[in-house]
Amino acid sequence: MNKKKLLIATTNKGKLNELKQFLSDLPVELVSLSDIGITDDIEETGETYKENSQKKALFYAKKSGLTAIADDGGLEIAALGGAPGVKSRRWLGHEASDEVLLDHLANVAKNLPSNNRKARFKAVISFALPNGKVWSKGGEVEGIIAKEPHVRYLKGYPYRSFFYLPKIKKYYHESELSEDEQKLYNHRYKAIQKLKPIIQEFLDL
Repeated sequence: MNKKKLLIATTNKGKLNELKQFLSDLPVELVSLSDIGITDDIEETGETYKENSQKKALFYAKKSGLTAIADDGGLEIAALGGAPGVKSRRWLGHEASDEVLLDHLANVAKNLPSNNRKARFKAVISFALPNGKVWSKGGEVEGIIAKEPHVRYLKGYPYRSFFYLPKIKKYYHESELSEDEQKLYNHRYKAIQKLKPIIQEFLDL
């Protein structure tokens, strides 16, 4: 019997690997956009993470004829009024490379007030059917912006290098966090866990 397919609609390799890992306990075949030859890009014009994630999930579900999940998320820095937020990838007014965004955040980190370095990562993940039905769930993690970045940076996740979790005295970094800590502190993991029952119901798993 063929496994049901679930499309993970992202071109970000970091997100793709993370979402594949978080969904690996479901008896489905997880496919990427490149697996099925879709190269279309969709502009993220929504005002909220939810709007963007739903727009992407619906577009790729209809395009592929498969159920699809897509996410949108960002870094919100308290002292900057929640910026960059939904514009995290386009903080400088255009789609910038990881390195350029890292440099920019390094300057921001130096100038943040020492008594307010609070920040949070938020993500909303949407699950869409080709018929236009869509569901969304969110997750978030709170921390601070460190003055100095982690020695290594994660490809696709430039901001995590500066995101520090005071409760466990670790950076929000794959190489730092244990499997249990990933589950406690990963904003995307939290959103996926809320979405899983809906995915299971509609894929009849």
